[in-house]
Order: sequence, then C-alpha cells, then structure tokens
Amino acid sequence: QVQLVESGGGLVQPGGSLRLSCAASGIIFTISHMGWYRQAPGKQRELVALSTGGGTTNYADSVKGRFTISRDNAKKMVYLQMNSLKSEDTAVYYCNANFKNWGQGTQVTVSS
Repeated sequence: QVQLVESGGGLVQPGGSLRLSCAASGIIFTISHMGWYRQAPGKQRELVALSTGGGTTNYADSVKGRFTISRDNAKKMVYLQMNSLKSEDTAVYYCNANFKNWGQGTQVTVSS
C-alpha cells in the first residue's frame, strides 16, 4: 500500500522560506517520479516541481529560481525548499508519486 506523508507547512511572511518534506512507503522509491503539486482556493491543482526516477528535475515557471526539489533515496524522502515566498504561493501542497498516488496535503500560507 502506497503512503505519502507530508510535513513542514505553516504560516510564513512574504519573502520567507519553508521546507516541505514527504515520506514515502510502498513504492520502489529509487525509480519513482516524485512531484509536488499545489491547489489554491478556487483553482485547479498544478504541478510545482518534479523529480524523476532518472534524476532530472522540472519546475513550474512561477517557481523557477525560488523552489528546489530534492530527494533522499536511502530515506525515501522528497523535499521542497521554498524561498522568497509570495502571497500567491499560498495553497495546499501535495506530494505525488508516479502521477497517481497522493499525500493528504499540507497548508502553506504566505501572509504578513
């Protein structure tokens, strides 16, 4: 059974930083495509960052240069380092495995 558990969300001021973590189980992590998505109120869920099983990374244009996805294959963890946060980054952030398995989400609120 696949389980993805996110942590690290919270309230942060504009310009601040947060790091999200996702612990994965029930998958062959080393070859899995791991992604972070987000969904703001009234908007569709969107891909923020992707770390492929082949070692490449991709980012939404809106977060390039500010967010960094990384993974620890030994610990079966994937991270999203978010810097220079903006109010428009406010959303529920979801961890995803292989474009089909989802975590429960963690709220990120950027506000002064």
